[in-house]
Amino acid sequence: MKIALMDSGIGLLAATDAVRRLRPDADLVLSLDPEGMPWGPRTPEDLTERALAVAEAAAAHGPDVLIVGCNTATVHALPALRARLEPGIPVIGTVPAIKPAAAGGGHVAIWATPATTGSDYQRNLIRDFADGVPVTEVPCWGLADAVEHADEAAIDSAVAAAAALTPEDVTTVVLGCTHYELVAERIRAAVQRPGRPPLVLHGSAGAVAAQALRRIGSAPAPDATPLGAVTVLLNGREGALPAPALAYTEGRLLAAAGTVS
Repeated sequence: MKIALMDSGIGLLAATDAVRRLRPDADLVLSLDPEGMPWGPRTPEDLTERALAVAEAAAAHGPDVLIVGCNTATVHALPALRARLEPGIPVIGTVPAIKPAAAGGGHVAIWATPATTGSDYQRNLIRDFADGVPVTEVPCWGLADAVEHADEAAIDSAVAAAAALTPEDVTTVVLGCTHYELVAERIRAAVQRPGRPPLVLHGSAGAVAAQALRRIGSAPAPDATPLGAVTVLLNGREGALPAPALAYTEGRLLAAAGTVS
């Protein structure tokens, strides 16, 4: 089994880790766009063009399925990616976990990039899955870029700024950008209010990994022998994980496996 994941940068690490937990025997292809990151500020047309190039680089390695490990790319490029690669290679997008978050019934905050916050895409998800539940959209200025570069001071500043925009009575936070899952506990610590019930965080990585297996008719096998190799593509060329990936548990686990090429 071979599973490919794509993103502009290391935001795909959360989904990669989730895939490895479900199928440690699967070979992985991680396709990144270091020359074009970040994707967030790009026009939808430019982003789609770059996403197609990154996806085609992964497709050349013959994966059984491709995971778009990026919310922004899913918003703008998923139809084009599916038109180009399916039915030969199923393409799985990453959608903010608004539906399970709203099921809790409390006040929900959706932390997302400024480009996604207030977008028709996100507003439609809120309408469809959180009707009747109080929802606050929180733009997280600079957080994805800070996480991408493992800039500790910038991460702290961006998290604090987004926490200040998050209402006191929020019970649940949706992590609406895959980069944010890499600093989930820092977000929890910043938003948790004294005397309030424990904050609930909802990311997308686990659901995306499970959906990828379902699409190819494979069952989870978390106890399988962890022999799956990892190929890293940097703008289509084989390389190593970007150095900032090692600042996060998910990146260190991949490197420690000794199978990254």
